[in-house]
Amino acid sequence: MRPTPHKALGAGALTVAALAAFVLPASPAAAARPAPHQTPRPAASCTPAQVVGNGGFENGASSWTASSSGTITSRSGQTAHGGSSYAWLDGTGGTHTDTLSQSVTVPAGCDRATLTFWLHIDTAETTSSVAYDKLTAKIGGTTLGTYSNLDKNTGYVRKSFDVSAYAGQTVTLSFTGTEDSSLQTSFVLDDIALDTSGGTAPPSDSTRTPAAPSYTVNLSSDTTGTQWTGHESVTFANASATALNEVYLRLWDNYHGTCDAMPIRVTGVTGGTAQAPTVDCTAVKVDLPAPLAQGQSATIGFDLGITVPSGADRFGHDGAYSFIGNALPVLAVRDSSGWHLDPYTNNGESFYSLAADFKVTLDHPSSLLVPATGTSTDTPGAGGRTVTTATASSVRDFAWAAGPFTKISGTSSAGVAVNVYSVSGISSANAQSMLGTAKSAVDAHAGRFGAYPYGELDAVLDNNYWFGGMEYPGFVLDVVSSTALTHEIGHQWWYGIVGDDEYNSPWLDEAFTDYATDLALGKTGSNCWSGVSWASPDERITDSMAYWDAHSSRYSTVVYGYGKCALHDLRRVIGDTAMTKLLKDYATAHWYGVSTTAEFKAAAQAATGTDLTSFWTQHRIDG
Repeated sequence: MRPTPHKALGAGALTVAALAAFVLPASPAAAARPAPHQTPRPAASCTPAQVVGNGGFENGASSWTASSSGTITSRSGQTAHGGSSYAWLDGTGGTHTDTLSQSVTVPAGCDRATLTFWLHIDTAETTSSVAYDKLTAKIGGTTLGTYSNLDKNTGYVRKSFDVSAYAGQTVTLSFTGTEDSSLQTSFVLDDIALDTSGGTAPPSDSTRTPAAPSYTVNLSSDTTGTQWTGHESVTFANASATALNEVYLRLWDNYHGTCDAMPIRVTGVTGGTAQAPTVDCTAVKVDLPAPLAQGQSATIGFDLGITVPSGADRFGHDGAYSFIGNALPVLAVRDSSGWHLDPYTNNGESFYSLAADFKVTLDHPSSLLVPATGTSTDTPGAGGRTVTTATASSVRDFAWAAGPFTKISGTSSAGVAVNVYSVSGISSANAQSMLGTAKSAVDAHAGRFGAYPYGELDAVLDNNYWFGGMEYPGFVLDVVSSTALTHEIGHQWWYGIVGDDEYNSPWLDEAFTDYATDLALGKTGSNCWSGVSWASPDERITDSMAYWDAHSSRYSTVVYGYGKCALHDLRRVIGDTAMTKLLKDYATAHWYGVSTTAEFKAAAQAATGTDLTSFWTQHRIDG
């Protein structure tokens, strides 16, 4: 799950606006499409595909029409995002227009189509207020975004747009750059992709499958902990009455690289036939050798390579400290909507997986401590190395870190073992304070929602995390903040134990966790709903990440702030006792399962004699 900065730092219900400077820049408006709260199009046959030709420009001008032969280039003066070639529009310092276009066909039957590209802008303009030079991105008749010299940056920035409205159409994708009479602005494009997914013919029942996955992983690191190689296998069963002909592996962290240089590399697949990666190379289809009937099991295996990029990210390294979240390939979920192959979002989370068992063996230099999901044991390895074996049951993902951390440990009053790992620069006093917060938070949440089931809990502290905090089962990344850590530990229940489809229903973990954080910190949310101001008729607490990626400046305000305020309001409507029982019973009923908005609304209605229809409408909770 991807916390935005307010998640880690915002204490009040509506304090998120004050933290906007820490949030990623808002994406321009997406192409017109049915609002996420409306009834979706009927599912049809769809083969996930990437439909832009030569999006990395490594094959010269192939597939593209450009205004000049020098637009697509590898010459010096600019650099590629991936590979060696890129498209360089303008940069002349005089009155000039460059164009770049390609005709693309968005397949019919695919209910998700996402256009992404990487854009670097540098300029000699010195103004901070006038857009002299502009780049316009369009698909069909829709302007996706307009950028200018005011958007200059030191590196590439990824842009993402939902273009699902163009399913079944052949349209022109175009970029037009214009300069005025003086002072150059260069618009540099690379790694353009349009990924389609979803809409596959739904199975005959709503059973989520592949079920009961069991992952076995053996990896060995280099001396720095930034390179890991080894093998992974997963055994799974088909719980659905509809046969499984294929499964999909999600290679989420390939978002952090390119398809030409993937950080997560899967090779030598056994137990099935792997197809070319799709969805920005974050999904790999594996065709099974024979249809897998209901109740039958199968195993696929593969060699795995992981390269941790630079950066204090949930997948990245901050100097000597590596943080390795979402790096292990996990099985995608198929349900009544078909395969869930949503794109990665850096604004929030895309993750949707079923509870699984993991046994992960990590061979690493003894100079590195390796906190990980689950319960870990260390044994001596060969030549100054240590083998950390981590086992975890009924978790949705697995994460670890590696580095010369300082470690302190304690036990909560309820008996949960808690470890705090700190990078250099975190004072011992801050580490001790966070240990105390972790112990009290895990017990507070357990008292409200059910006993913590994951054995030990590891918190890895680094004040350089741009995102504030991030949660994985039994393992969290955090800055030094008691509010942030209480929130991230709350996710052990709301996402970890009570799962959800984070791409399509982000409020089910973020709003519920922010509400749980308020309760743990003794905050009542009094009058917080009075500050609600909707930005548009389409804005809903229950909107999907497709909507929030197109309206990213509103994501934290609505999903976290308005979402938890709605739950505070629900408590006031049905009463404290009923709300406490509702959430405890709901967690119990969905323990290691998956929650939906419709199920929560039904449970809330069953907990009170008051008709909640108008409540859901007022608070814009659809589903």
